[in-house]
Amino acid sequence: MIARSSVILNLLLIICGLILTACSDKTPDLAVITPPVARIVPQTFSIHGHERVDDYFWIRDDTRQDPEVLDLLQRENAYTQQVMSHTETLQDELFAEITNRLTSSNSTVPVKQGDYYYHREFRKGGEYPLYLRRKEHQPATILLDLNELAKGHDYYNVGNWVVSPDSQKLAYAEDILSRRVYTLRFKDLQSETLLPDVIYNADTSIAWANDNKTVFYVLKDPTTLRPYRLMKHTLGTTVESDQLIYEEQDARFYVSAYTTRSKKYVVISMQSTDSSEIRLIDADQPEAAPVIFLARENNHEYRLRHIPGEFYILTNWQAKNFRLMQVDEHLIGSKTHWQTTVAHQPEVLIQDVELFNDHLVLTERYDGLPRIRVFDQKSDAVELIQFPDPAYTARLHSNPEINSNQLRYVYSSLTTPRSVYEYNMATGVSTRLKQDKVVGEFDAANYRSERLKVTVRDGAEVPVSLVYRKDLKNKARQPLYLYGYGSYGSAIEPRFSSTRLSLLDRGFVFAMVHVRGGDEMGRRWYEDGKLQNKRNTFWDFIDVTEALVAKGYGDQQQVFAMGGSAGGLLMGVIANEAPEKYLGIIAHVPFVDLVTTMLDASIPLTTGEYTEWGNPEVAADYRYMLSYSPYDQIKPQHYPHMFVTTGLYDSQVQYFEPVKWVSKLRRYKLDDHRLLMHIDMTTGHGGASGRYARYKKSALEFAFILDLLAD
Repeated sequence: MIARSSVILNLLLIICGLILTACSDKTPDLAVITPPVARIVPQTFSIHGHERVDDYFWIRDDTRQDPEVLDLLQRENAYTQQVMSHTETLQDELFAEITNRLTSSNSTVPVKQGDYYYHREFRKGGEYPLYLRRKEHQPATILLDLNELAKGHDYYNVGNWVVSPDSQKLAYAEDILSRRVYTLRFKDLQSETLLPDVIYNADTSIAWANDNKTVFYVLKDPTTLRPYRLMKHTLGTTVESDQLIYEEQDARFYVSAYTTRSKKYVVISMQSTDSSEIRLIDADQPEAAPVIFLARENNHEYRLRHIPGEFYILTNWQAKNFRLMQVDEHLIGSKTHWQTTVAHQPEVLIQDVELFNDHLVLTERYDGLPRIRVFDQKSDAVELIQFPDPAYTARLHSNPEINSNQLRYVYSSLTTPRSVYEYNMATGVSTRLKQDKVVGEFDAANYRSERLKVTVRDGAEVPVSLVYRKDLKNKARQPLYLYGYGSYGSAIEPRFSSTRLSLLDRGFVFAMVHVRGGDEMGRRWYEDGKLQNKRNTFWDFIDVTEALVAKGYGDQQQVFAMGGSAGGLLMGVIANEAPEKYLGIIAHVPFVDLVTTMLDASIPLTTGEYTEWGNPEVAADYRYMLSYSPYDQIKPQHYPHMFVTTGLYDSQVQYFEPVKWVSKLRRYKLDDHRLLMHIDMTTGHGGASGRYARYKKSALEFAFILDLLAD
């Protein structure tokens, strides 16, 4: 370790450099601003007869207290500030643009549950929301004021909150470190006081039994942070006396718990990336032992919904894109009595189901776009809710009342702000209840969205969603900003972003590339972008980039790409394999040290993701993963300008992955392009928790991009 005096000297030199740089608004001379240089400490890893040397493994510090590591992170931040100091006015302008589009106060549409209407609101000047409820024709009372709860914390988030069946108590899960390790607290809503019961090291799961005093929750493994133990707590008793109900021994499975909307069952769900098991506890009998609904089977995923007397099962059993089945609640334990309700369709992916007394609602994905189908259980009529835009997203809103004929859903597109609708399932009429307001001169008519498909190298047709300002589209030099993800079967949704307007209004074309690895085109689309097919994800993105430039959607000298987390892995691969196609790459919290991470079962998420990436303990998986791992495939060549972010307390992609990656890139790249890193020293994977604070990073990213175009 370096001496404390050396750390102080480095900081003083950085401060002096910042002062000198701040004296000018001109672009700094990068030749005289020295980037951080991480110490090289070769460490050799041997497996499958192959040796791999990691010169920066020492940067990993699980305590996050090593002075040398913290000094390196601070120097990275200081270097970025120096290089970007001439853009401070632009950053301020962008931050003001972005935040001025937000309403100073904002409230969600109230949702009725029982005797109360629940809603969330931001009040003028507040960084955090308030959660409130009211009875009809009565004033609202505050359940939680996150502005008060956040005082004294650099980060604050409530991951879940659930009201007891009698509506008199509230349980909520709070995170003050951004590690997604939660503390459960309980509030008496009559006296408006916190109860003494406090549970640490928990997940967000909260499931009340119907006695209004028994709560089921899930503890996390202290090392891997895997939710693995289902516990039962009785209010008023010590946490030490809580009962262990179930412990998951298989490291691939995560445990969660919730109460069915019917209030009949507490559901204990064990999920891996490709398998499910559910156990049930009668919510009226919290002392009863769990009963297995259906034991886990390889490659069988299922989810449950319950109405009195019946379970509905969304299952991929003999149905790759899922089908809906049902069974009498007294005939569980096997698939023997399951009956098909909605059959499997090879071209339609069923994503979710919601049940009402008289209707059944499916959310699906067809030809890359979401749709909502409503089934009348009495007449067998089927209605498809219509949406107007070429590229959009639609999902179910909160619908807690099973006896309602009104269906709430959320709609947004690349040109339409988030809107909440209520669909009358009896008449087939949708009514808009609320649309997010964009303050200022925004007019959706000024923008155009498109959806097209690009044929890539193996013949697959990759969907692309685009948006741009119509009056700026035909400029001679059109910047193109592409976004991609492509992992975990997670579709990227073409939804509205008021932040994005700062680029669109400056002439950018924005493109979402729906690469394989997501489920936009069904389950096969996901499977074709995982494990030994993972390279399809990267090739799709590169081929779409070429095609969009060829089609005139962007100047080939002004192409930018952005991805985060697993999408950051995508960014790392294209930086290695197609650097000449991009002027700049933005990688947020990027998963770039694939092999090292997946060889370490102590790191959160590792063992649960063998079925996503492969298990490098298997020789064939190791070789394939190594062939594209961004950190391992860095080589002497020219790289694009790059802007990288991470958070010191990130539990999903540990901070040391992007820091190692940047350190190695600096050593190998043969150009003088900018390579900047912003490390949030107080947060994790999701960044800042405050409503306005998060936009500081957006302003910095956009300034990085716009400054490159100005050179």
